[in-house]
Amino acid sequence: MTRVWKWNRPVTVREVLEDLQQERSIAYTTVMTVLDNLHQKGWVRREAEGRAYRYEAVSTRAAYSAALMNDAWSQSDNPAAALVAFFGMMSQEQRRALRDAVHIVQGPEEGPEQGADSGETRVAPDAADEKRVEKPDEKPVEASGEKQGEKPGENPDSGPGGTGR
Repeated sequence: MTRVWKWNRPVTVREVLEDLQQERSIAYTTVMTVLDNLHQKGWVRREAEGRAYRYEAVSTRAAYSAALMNDAWSQSDNPAAALVAFFGMMSQEQRRALRDAVHIVQGPEEGPEQGADSGETRVAPDAADEKRVEKPDEKPVEASGEKQGEKPGENPDSGPGGTGR
């Protein structure tokens, strides 16, 4: 996959082979088998070109890395502790990259809340527990589809006993 991502375009077995042969001896059939296995597993798509195929990555390396991190984090029995341990392993450069990424995801309007009496910064209580879906020019909506401040199952548009439909 590293070679397919490196080229960042559809590649042939021959191109990957020639690239790999700059570092080590490898057979054409080995590269062909690996690319075919990657295709069968859904990592690459391929398109016939004459008697050969051109292989292209299904997702970016960044998306793959993000999926690995998400999978590892979601399997933790204590996600908050896992994040603290992970952040503790990061270099200053990685922490800056993380802060930049958080700012990109949160946007300029969202961010940590200021503690009223201590002046300390704290994360909103629901931020770690709920996924938010934001639409342009609208207030955040909880991933469950309920608006912030509503109790589950309530629909203010429905009125007493109504369905809102």
